[in-house]
Amino acid sequence: MSTTELDARSINPPSVSLGWRELWLKEDWWAIWIGLGLVVVGYLLFANGSSLKWIAVIPGKWATFSELGAHFAANGVRYLVQFLLWLAVFSVALTALGYKPKEFVASFTFLYVLSIVIFTLGQWTQANKYNLEPPLVALVLGLLISNVSGLPRWLDSGFRVEFYIKVGIILLGATLPFTLIVWAGPVAIFQASIVSIVTFLVIFTVARRLGLDRRLAATLGAGGAVCGVSASIAIAGAVGAKKGDAPIAITVVILWAIVMIFVLPIVSRFLQLPTGVAGAWIGTSEFADAAGFAAAQAYGGNAGQVPGIAGTADQSVWAFTLMKVVGRDVWIGIWAFVLAIVSTTRWEPSESGRKPEIGEIWWRFPKFVFGFILASLLVTWVARDYSLAEFGKVVTPALVDPIKNLRTWAFIFCFLSIGLTTRFRELASAGKKPFLAFSAGVAVNVVLGFVLSAYVFADHWTNLTR
Repeated sequence: MSTTELDARSINPPSVSLGWRELWLKEDWWAIWIGLGLVVVGYLLFANGSSLKWIAVIPGKWATFSELGAHFAANGVRYLVQFLLWLAVFSVALTALGYKPKEFVASFTFLYVLSIVIFTLGQWTQANKYNLEPPLVALVLGLLISNVSGLPRWLDSGFRVEFYIKVGIILLGATLPFTLIVWAGPVAIFQASIVSIVTFLVIFTVARRLGLDRRLAATLGAGGAVCGVSASIAIAGAVGAKKGDAPIAITVVILWAIVMIFVLPIVSRFLQLPTGVAGAWIGTSEFADAAGFAAAQAYGGNAGQVPGIAGTADQSVWAFTLMKVVGRDVWIGIWAFVLAIVSTTRWEPSESGRKPEIGEIWWRFPKFVFGFILASLLVTWVARDYSLAEFGKVVTPALVDPIKNLRTWAFIFCFLSIGLTTRFRELASAGKKPFLAFSAGVAVNVVLGFVLSAYVFADHWTNLTR
């Protein structure tokens, strides 16, 4: 295997129907069964006055090693059961997909133990000060291990980047009921839409001018316009990209996401932006949820501590959430659908000369996006009789938060796997053109996001309330 574990069968699926067998022979469908299954179980427990909380255990906040020891002593059984749950569902799925479970079990055990260490570090009370957001720590640690010390290649069998991110995206859908779009208001959705469309078009246009293939250009564009890693994987499948295109896009996204963690809060502080304005700017200019959340939290900490910075810490995080997690992330499905149509009906016929087949759109479309939509619809249905305040008090603690915890585990598995399977020397052959194309989008994205947040919609973000 090379670079990130991106199986050719899922990145560039065959244009033939497997019939009903697709439901258990395709990774996308297994991601739906696992992700949506967890959401449905969570709902059934919620409806009966219970919750997924027990098995959705995460390390608690800690300041001393004694507190840490007490937490694991009290919750050791919960971690064991959670590990067995993840191991069981992933093993069943991968066995059905034709992989040998023996190597996966050993590899996933290593992955889960390392993930606990990373998650625990992220829960340290000083973690925010040092931007130790768990998915980012997972990524950096994985890159160090992979490119400095290295691991046996057979361990890659458990580093299932695509599988973990697909499950995580479906769980993300359950934390984004469509009512949030109404609660977010037209300003957040309008600004996010402007940024998503403009950023995609800039990256795609520059990439094409540099001579890059349209599929790689689209994958890069979506990575910058929506939700970095998730969008890169979804769009690579939708347009039938080459196996190496998604890893290239993911690597560039990650590099810029890490840079922006530090740059955006520093510049915001220098300009003394209100916390709500800074949060919106971070939401329009960051390329990964974990990185943006870390940056928004870091800047929110200036509220009440640094003279000249107005607003509250909550305004920074809430503005970021509206812009990035609600406004931009919902574009994953839209871009996947649009680009599947464009690729099937325009790009491929012009290259091959054959007549486009409409059925190809269905086979090309990343099915796990349906899981994201269904999970969101289910929680939307649950939220139908609640106001925003009531939703936060009743539904969020018992239903959404446990799913969010499981989502975070899936994202840590994904980011750690990206790091552990990314060998920079193998990506060098891509050259500098993808980086230049994406960087052009970064330049436009940052300036546009600032103008929209600090000038056009400044009053909205400065006075933001939940």
